[in-house]
Amino acid sequence: MGEFELLARMRGQLPCLGPRVVLGSGDDAAISVPGGATVTSVDALVEGVHFRREHTSLAQIGHKALATALSDLAAMGAEPGEAYVALGIPDDLDEQGCLELLDGMAALASESRASLAGGDLSRAPDLFIAVTVVGHAPTPEAFVTRAGARPGDSLVLTGDLGAAAAGLALLENPPLETDFAFIDAIGGKKAKSALVGRQLEPSPRLGAGRALAAAGATAMIDLSDGLGGDARHIAAASGVALRIEAAALPIAEEVAAIAEATGREPLELAVGGGEDYELLAAIPAERVGEAADAVRRAEGCALTRIGEVLAGSDVEVRLPDGRILEPAGFDQLA
Repeated sequence: MGEFELLARMRGQLPCLGPRVVLGSGDDAAISVPGGATVTSVDALVEGVHFRREHTSLAQIGHKALATALSDLAAMGAEPGEAYVALGIPDDLDEQGCLELLDGMAALASESRASLAGGDLSRAPDLFIAVTVVGHAPTPEAFVTRAGARPGDSLVLTGDLGAAAAGLALLENPPLETDFAFIDAIGGKKAKSALVGRQLEPSPRLGAGRALAAAGATAMIDLSDGLGGDARHIAAASGVALRIEAAALPIAEEVAAIAEATGREPLELAVGGGEDYELLAAIPAERVGEAADAVRRAEGCALTRIGEVLAGSDVEVRLPDGRILEPAGFDQLA
């Protein structure tokens, strides 16, 4: 099958387009009529950097590629709109594999009500997927950036931390996956599958992002590179200091056992592990309860107050004994 035949098969598997898209994949460009304000983000996944095919299915790779891009829209408080995909195909990925990868994207697109509106494909030495997503809101002011946190705001976090890093630790330590006593200790096969799922099939917090924006969040970011590193982006953009209380962090319950088995500290996985795709937000202290209720209704997850915004600069993670943990995060170029 050649390029154009493969593109035609792919177009045949795309979910229905949303109301803003007049013309989708198949022409030189898509046509949309957005209205209001838009945000645009680009995200890329590269084999050997962000995933290994021996650890994951092609459908999961497709899901994760779209999920990580949609998570950026969640961090802006945006409604998902259009997605455009550039696919680099290595010699050992056949047409059926490309369609399986697209199936993972299409399922998440339907679930999140995003439109896969177009893209491109090419030969490449390794598998890569670059996804451009467009999000929408009635006005530019409805979006939440990283730059609005103010001294006195509370820091809040959706969901829990460390599960994705713990899932990756399982994938990278095959003996643990076959150690039945260890699997029982972390809650059995179902718990293990859930941890691995948090790594391979993350869920963008789109509903929570819109709920936090509506509740008055002043700054927000998704945790792709770890709480420590991503918190610094808010501090730098807003010109403030962030104090995070380690004792308040909601850490997934299986993380401690996996950290011990792999010679790491639970806080290391929680603060620096990355790929949780939870949302960290600053919000006026008096609106935290309202925001927590809104997030629970929209996303079905908890919202936890983990610290505060102060005058100054940088980020400190304060341990229960008063010591300061150096915040860290993942740097793809380090």
